Amino acid sequence: MFNEICIYEVKIDKQEEFEELIKEVAEFYKSHTGVINVNYIKRTHRQSDFNSAKNGEPPIRLTRFQGKVIYMLVWVLENEIIHGELTKAGLEKYYKRFNRCLTTMPKILLGENIV
Repeated sequence: MFNEICIYEVKIDKQEEFEELIKEVAEFYKSHTGVINVNYIKRTHRQSDFNSAKNGEPPIRLTRFQGKVIYMLVWVLENEIIHGELTKAGLEKYYKRFNRCLTTMPKILLGENIV
């Protein structure tokens, strides 16, 4: 399996537009052969500190956003060839709409399954 984790920094006033866009993008990706899973996640919580995590305390819900809202894509595909083909197709179809919503270019992490 081949994985992409992508971190997006979205303008506060573009959250609704971005969430509609990622619903459309997820359906586009899911409709293709070789795509195992597509999840978009909105950052809604944070740890207080390491000691609270060690003590098993629950994370703290975010109540406000400063300048940006963080979203993550977790995308699982059969292999890197399918990833390359679908990345190209997705960028051709959605790049301009994504770009309007983002404060900066996304951070993209790619790799193969270990466990």
